[in-house]
Amino acid sequence: MSLYAALRPLIFTLEAERAHRATIRALRLRPRTGLPGSDPRLAIEVAGLRFPNPVGLAAGFDKDAQVPDAILALGFGFAEVGTLTPFPQPGNPRPRLFRLVDDRAVINRMGFNNGGQAAALERLLRRNDRPGIVGVNIGANKDAADRIADYANGVRVMAGVARYLTVNISSPNTPGLRALQDRGALTALLDAVTAARPAGGPPVFLKVAPDLEPADIDDIAEIAAAQRLDGLIVSNTTISRPPLRSRHAGEGGGLSGAPLRDLAQQRLVDFRKATGGAIPLIAAGGIASAADAYARIRAGASLVQLYSALVYEGPGLAKRINAGLVELLDRDGFATIGDAVGRG
Repeated sequence: MSLYAALRPLIFTLEAERAHRATIRALRLRPRTGLPGSDPRLAIEVAGLRFPNPVGLAAGFDKDAQVPDAILALGFGFAEVGTLTPFPQPGNPRPRLFRLVDDRAVINRMGFNNGGQAAALERLLRRNDRPGIVGVNIGANKDAADRIADYANGVRVMAGVARYLTVNISSPNTPGLRALQDRGALTALLDAVTAARPAGGPPVFLKVAPDLEPADIDDIAEIAAAQRLDGLIVSNTTISRPPLRSRHAGEGGGLSGAPLRDLAQQRLVDFRKATGGAIPLIAAGGIASAADAYARIRAGASLVQLYSALVYEGPGLAKRINAGLVELLDRDGFATIGDAVGRG
């Protein structure tokens, strides 16, 4: 039994958001160390960036860019901070984060709670000369009169400290936000984002929801290609509710973790088909093992992200997944992880 598995019952006595805050505090106290090495077979280039391994930590864990280097030290190939909005906002009323232990899942309705881009910018400027890929996930304030302008502002403010930017229009917890996935709104949004990105600025990824109709997928793929988007993150949490056993199953918000796995995998397949493999895909949702990550890679993902699985598997998960990926490459005769992308 791992140390985390032994401590997990005690950790789970804490309310979920309180436990998360305690985790961030603990990571802030962790001594700064160099980045752990990754097997060179796991390195992959996406959007002009060389990732040491394909396993990243999704946005939502380090909302305010407090511990990106501690995250990288856990063996992640990249860390995505945020979601960050132009101005600080408290998010939705508590309680707003729930463990669904029997389902190995999480429901959240956080509502883009964060301290704003200016505070995060200062932190990221202080670590800007350190190694490791740190992406910045940007969003719009809940009360913004012009949400597209909020995204454009986020690009201008954060471009200098982000190795890549993620435009998050897929959270279900900001009313009306997912409407930006509609064809006309998405075109206008990406036009504004492109205009705001400085010359030579970081790659831009778009994070989409799993709750999309086939026509939506085709529209997003077409617009992403026309805008020369650098990548699509597939996907965010779901508002759908497969059968669940846990006592918090009826809570509102976005569902993540194991019950999202099949839906997120299918959406990845859908976007791979819709894009014809022309746009890099980053898979997220329900990834908790090397087998899960490898299935997404074989289905067309160049990178994978996880978050909810850490709640149940602990901080050693990234290293375990990477070790398992090397074994799977050896089993199937692939020289590098890139060779396995889309070879399902």
